[in-house]
Amino acid sequence: MNHYAIMDDTQDNIDNVKNCLRHFPKEARELYLNETVPYLEEPPSALQFYREWIGPNKPCIIRNAFDHWPALSKWNPTYLREAVGSKVISVAVTPNGYADAIHGDRFVMPEERQMTFSALLDVIEGKVKSSGVFYVQKQCSNLTEELPELTEDVEPHIPWMSEALGKLPDAVNFWLGESRAVTSMHKDHYENLYCVVSGEKHFILLPPSDRPFIPYELYQPAVYSLKEDGSFEVVDEENSDRVPWIPVDPLKPDLEKYPSYRLAQPLHCTVRAGEMLYLPSLWFHHVRQSHGCIAVNFWYDMEYDIKYNYFQLLESLAGAVGPL
Repeated sequence: MNHYAIMDDTQDNIDNVKNCLRHFPKEARELYLNETVPYLEEPPSALQFYREWIGPNKPCIIRNAFDHWPALSKWNPTYLREAVGSKVISVAVTPNGYADAIHGDRFVMPEERQMTFSALLDVIEGKVKSSGVFYVQKQCSNLTEELPELTEDVEPHIPWMSEALGKLPDAVNFWLGESRAVTSMHKDHYENLYCVVSGEKHFILLPPSDRPFIPYELYQPAVYSLKEDGSFEVVDEENSDRVPWIPVDPLKPDLEKYPSYRLAQPLHCTVRAGEMLYLPSLWFHHVRQSHGCIAVNFWYDMEYDIKYNYFQLLESLAGAVGPL
């Protein structure tokens, strides 16, 4: 076989793989995925939730799942100032609301600012003018680590979820920020129960099966730093490996640059106060919020089983053949 014949066979093989990757997400939708995010009117049993949602890896919004939490009625600015106003917490500050996101040719992380809870509330309530966009988003169980005084107002875990998975959550996180704070598209290796206490969150969701349509690129990591004049500069993290991240903004995707993304079929949902979103592991998500929205989420480590193995294969193939 001559050189050109080998090249032709190689291209044919790549085209065959690309064709399979195009049809894979369509088949997933036909077999088991919903066209919208369904609502459950009450929390399920552990067995029911595992069978109908965790096992199939499908999101849902659950109502009346935490209506017994004191937080729903207590967590207003006055109460929070009294309970934790003097506590020093970690706050992500950015010039544009995008933390852990692509800016130009960099993957830029926020300035991690230490400030009292009352000082943060002053910014959110407009009592103090400050450069940047503020968001409590530290994902290392910051509710239990930084704000333990508030834990009595919620649950330490979600009993039916813990029973379904046979484990307790790895982290319980507290979220509070401005409406301009945006979480860029990414995925997590967690089964996520996201509970909105006040305000609302707006999610854009893509299933793991849409991975062939979602581009990744490698970026130099950097961090925002506040300058003396109140503006921000981007400072590279020296001697750091490049970070793989999704360059597409689903609110305004550049389809000329990333044409494969036009084949993706995102789900849009709004999670309101008193509602809980089950966000399955490996689902891609982009998040916005109303101003001053407060939420608590529970991260349960995913099972690294055959589904994870299949996803890794899908991700490897998508990366190997390039745009579809």
